[in-house]
Amino acid sequence: MLLNNKTAIVYGGSGAVGGAVAKAYAREGARVFLAARNRAGLEAVAGEITAAGGRAEIATLDVMDRLSVDAHLADVVAKAGPVKLMFNGVSWADTQGELLGDMAFERMMEPIRLSMLSWFNTGTVVARHMGENGGGAIVGITANVARWPVAYVGGFGIACAAVENFLRQLGIEEGPQGVRVCWVRSPGSPDAPGVREAWQLRADEKGMTFDEVHQEFAKDTPLRRITALAQVADAAVLLSSDLAAGMTATLANATGGAQVD
Repeated sequence: MLLNNKTAIVYGGSGAVGGAVAKAYAREGARVFLAARNRAGLEAVAGEITAAGGRAEIATLDVMDRLSVDAHLADVVAKAGPVKLMFNGVSWADTQGELLGDMAFERMMEPIRLSMLSWFNTGTVVARHMGENGGGAIVGITANVARWPVAYVGGFGIACAAVENFLRQLGIEEGPQGVRVCWVRSPGSPDAPGVREAWQLRADEKGMTFDEVHQEFAKDTPLRRITALAQVADAAVLLSSDLAAGMTATLANATGGAQVD
């Protein structure tokens, strides 16, 4: 097991990406503490983890409140000792569907504001704790629009780019304390609820099946498929493990070759 007996916090653990990563962490032996505002979602993910023989505990938490993040971290440490892994999959209140010129400034800024606030509160708090306790790994997720801007994504792509640069800087600052900071760049997985709904709408509009829409989107990628959530989660496990001990302030490109580095 790649993460055996490590204590992990997954912020946004009730969501599709956070839940997938939490389950992958637990599968690899980590003791996982799930935190999010949606208790029902947390309970569902934790239930899947424990049913598979893993260890998971939940807490309702708003990461936009820094004092709550501090208090939750202290509670986790009291129960399980120093935190060695952290994943942030908190939603940024996506505002896609309009051109920037047609969008109010406040709407464009919302995912940027939320992404920066959630990462500042979780990343800096946990990085300091890890640095004082022998190091650890902090992992996030962004999308390919961080590098390749496209129309109609509003502030989402800008938020992804901001998060990537924040994580680069955090990695550089915290590296001397033994804290690694990395992220997975995803193309948007077809089995993630929001993506699946959008693709299904396109399928219905064009009289196609869901699989045909998948083929349409994937036809120009080297692997001819869009990366599934489980594969994104596996990339997060790799970055979190000692196999990636030489990696920080960098990403795992899980776009299936849609972006070539």
